[in-house]
Amino acid sequence: MRYKKYLQHKSRFILLAAFATLMTGGTAFAGTNLLMPPPPPIPDAKSYVLMDFQTGQIIAEKDANLQLPPASLTKLMTAYLTYGALANGTLHWHQRIHVSRVAWHTGGSSMFIQPNLPVTVDQLMHGLIIDSGNDAAVALAQAVAGSRASFVDEMNATATKLGLPGAHYGDVDGLPTPDLHLSALDIAMISRDLIAKYPQVINISKIKYYRYNNIKQRSWNPALFGHPDIDGLKTGHTNAAGHCMDTTAIRNGRRLIAVVMGAPNWPSGVNDVVALLDYGYRFTTDHTVTKAGSMVGTYSDTSLDPDKLPVTVARSLDVMIPTGAEKDLKTQVTYQKIGSKGIAKGQKLGEMTVSLNGKVLGKTDLVAADAAKPAGTFGSLWNRVKQSL
Repeated sequence: MRYKKYLQHKSRFILLAAFATLMTGGTAFAGTNLLMPPPPPIPDAKSYVLMDFQTGQIIAEKDANLQLPPASLTKLMTAYLTYGALANGTLHWHQRIHVSRVAWHTGGSSMFIQPNLPVTVDQLMHGLIIDSGNDAAVALAQAVAGSRASFVDEMNATATKLGLPGAHYGDVDGLPTPDLHLSALDIAMISRDLIAKYPQVINISKIKYYRYNNIKQRSWNPALFGHPDIDGLKTGHTNAAGHCMDTTAIRNGRRLIAVVMGAPNWPSGVNDVVALLDYGYRFTTDHTVTKAGSMVGTYSDTSLDPDKLPVTVARSLDVMIPTGAEKDLKTQVTYQKIGSKGIAKGQKLGEMTVSLNGKVLGKTDLVAADAAKPAGTFGSLWNRVKQSL
């Protein structure tokens, strides 16, 4: 509603001036002739990020790298590592988990597990994500790593692997501790990787109610109610953190991630993420430049036999752009000099770069579709003669 009023009072669009990308360091496009409004005003939140899931590019941001208390958004990493344990077979969905007295007595939001009450990994994951159970977080951490301290070490090691140098975990559940801090960008990146690697998390995060121990609880994500496109992901609240929302939606097959940190209350947080999502879907689009395996040219080298090789794209190249900017995209193909040692099928031969108004949006390797052997002295001479004819 807030953003609709904002658009009504906006008599004209301004030139696109702040359309940043995660993959290219966040600088804005220059010289575009497209008209696009600025992001919706989010004055009450401490920071926010709107990310395109397919490409990882940032559509809109405010203080994206500001390190803040994340409250229960901490549990995203708890879920990430638990899904990893399930994937490698050290945990199983229907495995019963011992509930320690430490987990039982964990304060804050709870799914109400007890030492003598049966609970499975599946139930704990539902309690973690839907009920935001701090007790579930501790029980899972102990099941995965043996102790909370060891699990926290794994959380920090994983944050480093994911390229989040400013992030730091101090506990597994998000209860206030001085050495627990994440940025909105950190949260968006974790969420993207979580959904990409373990898309089944959405099957849990979209559930609005969950019952365990004869207690039915409403999801802590208020954005699920009244917004059918939204299907996750996690929320959190403490006095220090304010109201934090990590929300993802899918509309016409396209997924976006909106993270708002430090909103003053839940209604404000919901309005903010909905406004950001509406903005992203209305004014931007994902565009496939080329698909993996597509032939894009020919590599020519007289020292090889054959001296001409078909070149294909190693992986699909997708970019996020302002709606209608497809015609302004530029692609450039560059080849590297291999020499006369021969080429194996699938070997990298060069690179394709796509840009918009001089700003690089993405790259992909170019590879040989066939093999070539050294032509030798006489073969090379003959190839040069052929090319001169």
